[in-house]
Formats: sequence, structure tokens, C-alpha cells
Amino acid sequence: MSYRPITDIWILARPKVKYYGAYPNGFLERARALLGITPYDSLLHVCGGKARDYPGKPRGFGPHDKTLDLDPLLQPDLCQDACAPIAPEWPAILIDRPYTTEDAACYAVGALPPLNPLLKNALHAVRLGGRVGVLDYLLPRPPKDKAKFVACVGVIVGYNNRMRCFSVFERTELI
Repeated sequence: MSYRPITDIWILARPKVKYYGAYPNGFLERARALLGITPYDSLLHVCGGKARDYPGKPRGFGPHDKTLDLDPLLQPDLCQDACAPIAPEWPAILIDRPYTTEDAACYAVGALPPLNPLLKNALHAVRLGGRVGVLDYLLPRPPKDKAKFVACVGVIVGYNNRMRCFSVFERTELI
């Protein structure tokens, strides 16, 4: 049997949260579906910013969701470097780092964490069969033979805007 990842394009509304880099409106509800979790399952938002301000609760930011961010002014649940080890056994993790060095300069921390190590770290922190989603301009490479590529979705918020890639990976083995 052949396997093909899910592909699609989501044309979404502009963010309703007044924060540079906020999720497009309608994104989290769709992302949760591809991550294979319900609104009541825990989701860790890595480089979470103001994710808890996302409208449409609980379908978007769920009651058991947590944020991880390096900026203490954002009051994240986990204030730490996203490349540092994350406590394990999450059902799913969503990574939304700054996409470029220019984007990173718009945040108080000003850092652009490397994407492939972020993905490896997140895959290590989800339970076996758990999924990691990445919203970025890049499609990261998962660790060889440790994760399955599930989906790649184009995400755009209207004309004359850059398209992002929402990619999803499922942990298949111990990392």
C-alpha cells in the first residue's frame, strides 16, 4: 500500500490577536484536526507568544493547552529556550517560531531558533504516535526513521501575503 501525505491550501482570515506573528484566524481549529487531537487534549504551543489570546475557545486554544516561550513578559506556562529538552508525553506540539531573522528582530528575545533541532526536540517530547505541527516558510526534515510525514498544507491570509507551510509529523519510534 502506498502512502501519500495530506496536502491542501487554507485561505484564512487575518489574525484577530494584535500581536506580531499571531496565528491566522481559523488556523488552530484546522491544525488540531491534523494533529489528531480534540479541543480538550493538551497541545503545547512552542514559541507560543500570545496563543492563549486566540479567539474561538475551546476549539482553538483548548483548556489544557500550554505555551512555551523565552519571553517572560508573555507569561508562558514554560519559560525556556525551545531548543532545550521539553518534558515528555505530550499528545501534540505546535511550533510557530519566527520565520526569518527579520521576523525574529520584531520580538523582545530577537532569536531565530534552528528549525530541524526544534522538530527533533518536539518529536522527542510527544508520546509514541503523537504529532508535531510546524508553521513556517520551511519544510523541516524529521529524524530519519523516527517520524512519519503526515501533511503539508499551504497557509495564506489573502492576496499579496506570503504563504506559509503547515507541516505535520508523527512520532513512530523512540528518538
